[in-house]
Amino acid sequence: MKPGIQRQGAIAGALLLSALLTACGGGDQQKKPAAPAAPPPAEVDVITTKPGAATLTQDLPGRLQAYRSAQVRARVEGIVEQRKFTEGSDVAAGVSLYQIALRNYQTAYDAAKSNLDAAKQTLERFKKLLDAKVVSQQDYDLTEAKYRQADAQLSKAQEDLENTRVPAPIAGRIGRSQVSEGALVGRGDATLLATIEQINPIYANFTQSEAEVSRLLQAVKAGTLQKANAARVELVLEDGSIYPQAGKLLFSDRSVDPSTASVSLRAEFPNPRLELLPGMFVQIRFPQAVSEKAISIPQRAVQMNTQGQFVLVVDAEGKVSQRPVKTGAMSGSNFIISEGLQGGEQVIVNGLQKTKPGATVKPVEWNPNAPLLPAPPAAPTTAPAK
Repeated sequence: MKPGIQRQGAIAGALLLSALLTACGGGDQQKKPAAPAAPPPAEVDVITTKPGAATLTQDLPGRLQAYRSAQVRARVEGIVEQRKFTEGSDVAAGVSLYQIALRNYQTAYDAAKSNLDAAKQTLERFKKLLDAKVVSQQDYDLTEAKYRQADAQLSKAQEDLENTRVPAPIAGRIGRSQVSEGALVGRGDATLLATIEQINPIYANFTQSEAEVSRLLQAVKAGTLQKANAARVELVLEDGSIYPQAGKLLFSDRSVDPSTASVSLRAEFPNPRLELLPGMFVQIRFPQAVSEKAISIPQRAVQMNTQGQFVLVVDAEGKVSQRPVKTGAMSGSNFIISEGLQGGEQVIVNGLQKTKPGATVKPVEWNPNAPLLPAPPAAPTTAPAK
């Protein structure tokens, strides 16, 4: 084949290949997938605010105290031969806790009993002689006095013998033993052996400031608030949960402690499972007054930034906006909103970390019993909406 013809064939092949590549590229452009659809709005849990009656509460720090406490002391002198209880166990009233060497006390008891028996026989004989006018009334009275003395000596010997077994004065939980076996106790004083505490029920002692009491009384007097039924109180545990059994308020001092400017209060709580222990620090949720037109929302709905407190609200179109608020008193675990909400707003309670002001969400009525999502790791710093 001639060289000219070869060059023309090569050019034609190159043009055909270029046309084919162009055609393939055009086909790829026609088959390019469409852009993905926008994700659906995130679901958030909301509450619809409305004014209503709310009991204003205050969490006051307090300390638990045993309902009854008794010190176990040695009432007789002697060597401790045996400890009969397990430290930290429950003991019944009257049960023997220790055994103190009793030989001398048993001997004294036996002797006193013999003396009483002899004195009784003598008294009975003198009674017959008196009736027969063989002895004088004075002789009989002297014999009767000796009998009474012997009876008193036996009672004392019996008490001492009983005290060698160191009976428990009350039922309750006994603590650590203060003496060991072999110790000499009761010489010169009533040696402390152990302490028993009855902790079901259990007391909670707490105080309220004089200023707070005065402010509430003035509000009730002015009609702003109504007096709450303070007989029922709650116990807030260290993890923030509420102790399942409510307590009752027992008393409130009518005087103010000048050193602390506070009023002392005491409540009583059932403790059947012995979960509450004396000395524990707790929070007592104390009802103070009732507000008839209060707006309350869960604490987790209120956030904080550099401008102050705010909540996220959802409008009728599902748009999220930021609303500055001010909180006042507490109602249980809820905040009372003093400024910023009028009622009817949908406030986000759960799902705050999934949205922000300006986003569109799907509001769902909040179920307080449903699991809560984690709270946002840090409060946003967006300025409150104007």
